[in-house]
Order: sequence, then structure tokens, then C-alpha cells
Amino acid sequence: MRKRKSKKINKMRGRRAAGYGFSAGHRASGQRGGVGKAGSKKHHYIKVMQENPRYFGKWGFQRPQHLVEDVSVLNIGEIDALADRLVKQGHAEKKGKEYTVDVKSMGVNKVLGSGKVTRKINLINLDDISENAKEKVLEAGGSVDLGEES
Repeated sequence: MRKRKSKKINKMRGRRAAGYGFSAGHRASGQRGGVGKAGSKKHHYIKVMQENPRYFGKWGFQRPQHLVEDVSVLNIGEIDALADRLVKQGHAEKKGKEYTVDVKSMGVNKVLGSGKVTRKINLINLDDISENAKEKVLEAGGSVDLGEES
């Protein structure tokens, strides 16, 4: 049988730091200056500033939440692509080749202008629509009804 190799710590018994530098070495988090964000305003300040210079303080402006409105939007290209499905769901009506879409019943506040319009679409009960979307609907022969304007 081989003799088991003796551990280094056994040789170090009796010496003050047991090979760990100073007397508190190898005990808890002392050798690394603390756990987590400890010392971020003192002995680790330079490290924090190098990693994230904006770590301390407040930045920007936060709007009061009672003023912020949640606006749900939908692109006109999506309305055009989903026109037949909207008829089945009851959000639109089809008369010949013309689709009349009730935008408010879908829970949409604003229609945006991304995508292609290949069908004649009449939009009713709109809260808001972008200029680009309005142009595309009118070019395709449709109409836009903004409902009651306040």
C-alpha cells in the first residue's frame, strides 16, 4: 500500500496564518473585500466605476403613471392579411370585395402604416390612424371613419 500524501495544512499547524497570508485569511469573505456589493462606495469604488459609471444616482425622467396611456396598435398590413379571419370572428363585414372593419371592437386604439394594402378596406370606430396608413387605405379605394372626434 502507498503511503497517503500528507496535507499541507498539517505542516502549517502552529504558524500564525497557516499559509494564508494574514491571520484572517481563508476565513469567510475577508480576503476578497466582502461579499456582493460590499465596499462599492469605499475600497471597490474604482472597480464599480469602471464596470458601470452610472451605478450611483438617478438618471432620466420617469413620467407619472396616471398620465401614461397604454395604446394598443395594429399595422394596416396585418388588418389586410387577416381580413377573412376578422369576418369569421365578427370584427369585420364583407360586401362583395369590400371589407368594413370595426377597429375598436378588436381592442385597437391606433392603426399604423406598415405593410401592403391589397383589398378595399373601410375602417370604422377609429381612435387614431397614422398618415401613412390613411394614405394606403385611400389609395386602395377604402375609407377612414374616425368616429366621434373630441
